[in-house]
Amino acid sequence: MAYSNKGMERRKARVRRSIRLRANGRPRLSVFRSDKNIYAQVIDDKSGRTVAQASTLDKDLKGKVGNGSNQSAAVEVGKLVAERAVKAGVSEVIFDRGSYLYHGRVKALADAAREAGLKF
Repeated sequence: MAYSNKGMERRKARVRRSIRLRANGRPRLSVFRSDKNIYAQVIDDKSGRTVAQASTLDKDLKGKVGNGSNQSAAVEVGKLVAERAVKAGVSEVIFDRGSYLYHGRVKALADAAREAGLKF
């Protein structure tokens, strides 16, 4: 029996809808996590471009974090994406957790981004 991601897609759409209503022009910090890595990007939806991005596959982090699927790797990605966003002139964002629960790696990334200077 093949399983579909319909529930996941519905959750993601519901989160995005609420973010669009509350954004007030702020860019969004979008998180994607896979089994082996975690990715984060700050997206300006008005212009449709990515302002800053970071992942466990970046050259800066690849040697620093051994395994990209743990909370310490998520913390490093959160710090790096926040530094890059602040450098690009973005200080306030809205957090887009996608279809993931605000728990574990997603929460660790968000907390690290807050500590590194992003406000959300």
